[in-house]
Amino acid sequence: MDTPASAAPKLSFETHPSRYRHWTLSVDGETARLTMKVQPFGGHDSELELKSNSYDLAVDIELADAVQRLRFSHPQVKAVVITSGHDKIFCAGANIYMLASSTHPFKVNFCKYTNETRLYIEEASAQSGIKFLAACNGATAGGGYELALACDDIVLVDDGSSTVSLPEVPLLGVLPGTGGLTRVVDKRKVRRDLADAFSTLAEGVKGKRAVEWGLVDAVVPRSKFADTIQQRVKALAAKAPDVARGPGIELDALEPRVSPGRIEYRHVTIELDARERIATLTVRAPPGELPKNAAEALAKGPNGWGIRAARELDDALLRLRFEHETIGLVLLRTEGDRAKAHAVGELLTGPDRDQWILRETRLLWQRVLRRLDATARSFFAVVDEKSCFAGPLFELLVAADRTYVLDADGVQVWPGPLSDGALPGWNGLSRLETRFLADPARAKAVVAAGREGPIDAERANQLGLATTFADDIDFEEELRVAVEERASLSPDALTGMEASFRFAGPETLATKVFGRLSAWQNWIFIRPNATGETGALTLYGKPERPRFDWRRT
Repeated sequence: MDTPASAAPKLSFETHPSRYRHWTLSVDGETARLTMKVQPFGGHDSELELKSNSYDLAVDIELADAVQRLRFSHPQVKAVVITSGHDKIFCAGANIYMLASSTHPFKVNFCKYTNETRLYIEEASAQSGIKFLAACNGATAGGGYELALACDDIVLVDDGSSTVSLPEVPLLGVLPGTGGLTRVVDKRKVRRDLADAFSTLAEGVKGKRAVEWGLVDAVVPRSKFADTIQQRVKALAAKAPDVARGPGIELDALEPRVSPGRIEYRHVTIELDARERIATLTVRAPPGELPKNAAEALAKGPNGWGIRAARELDDALLRLRFEHETIGLVLLRTEGDRAKAHAVGELLTGPDRDQWILRETRLLWQRVLRRLDATARSFFAVVDEKSCFAGPLFELLVAADRTYVLDADGVQVWPGPLSDGALPGWNGLSRLETRFLADPARAKAVVAAGREGPIDAERANQLGLATTFADDIDFEEELRVAVEERASLSPDALTGMEASFRFAGPETLATKVFGRLSAWQNWIFIRPNATGETGALTLYGKPERPRFDWRRT
């Protein structure tokens, strides 16, 4: 199956292989090929030329879509080649002129999105049995090398000129924004001194030295490159984990109804108050009859609540990031039948849990919740009589920065088996374990209480699930004051504070990316040495050399 490039759509976080402009997805049995050939004026800004197979947000949206579709539409695929449609260049990374001309929030959110996409490639390798091979058939620089680093195997053409490089520090005065520094030392375990030399060497490293330093797995002459890639991808497929695979499903368009101040999906609604800088994000429990096993879930396809609601929530979070920059606080609300929401969690962790449709639905929820964890907004969960914090929706409660629980009859929450480690955060722990780092037994106590049925408001407070617990006389006032206070605080300070708290516990490659790299990159992007009038990023491609403030801070 081949899906060639086509006409440019209006930028959306949704796309389809038939509409790709920059990537071609080809599937052949157990293997697939993703070929990147960026249309120079086909990006987010049609007036900006994407030279040398460099990418912008529109290019990465297609890549993210392709990785997701491989998991849902082509679960038979065991190995994927990521390569370039150009003869002498793999990828030059993120387009420098796009970055230089973008707003600061866009730069940061763009880097965050590309990081998530590459982490999702690694998750597909670890959890879905899909191995990735980067066939670097030419120069591989910056974000292009960071894309290769996300793969399981990196093969570089040995033609006397093609290199791998991370030139951001010496050329642009910024950091490799998509985890390159972390993956070089943590994932590929390159010696620290060699990593230091490599990351300050603008021209990069080629040939045998790239293999000796551990930057790539093999170099191959151009005359043998195609055959070698074919052999290696077949070998990767043969060694792919033995996980359940089955007939795929086609992910359909979400098509939300968008109006001023409101975005409404089938199961998710966002209400936006731009003046107060507040949004209310409501997720509704599943309606109608629920599937009882994997076969029934597969029959529902993309319209099953587990898949559809997660995709809607994901799209909503991305719209908040990119289209509503001044919204600082999101009130998380849920509605509907708690028993049905709880039943979804039971299904996703039940006897059929390893069947591919349930595994991928569970992993989809994991990715979406991790997207929320990495979103620079304050999240307050509001628990009242209408609430349905049960099943996967209970995770919204423990993902929130604070939880406001109404002390009244009929107010209940219902933790289930999903909250017992089935949906870990970026730190590898469940959100309950992260909440109760000082006493892990309390996390187990919450899950145990949920086995007995819904937990009423008072018991939820006793279990440590409420930040504020108030009766109907004080509840709305407590919430109002908290909302007004939060909205008055520095958004920069809040972003740093929230990231510090959300990534508590063990450090992983991902927490280093979001808790460390994102924080440093956020700061570096607004420093004069990078983006000032004489900064390196500003002057890139111009004859004038950058002028730095030499003080170390």
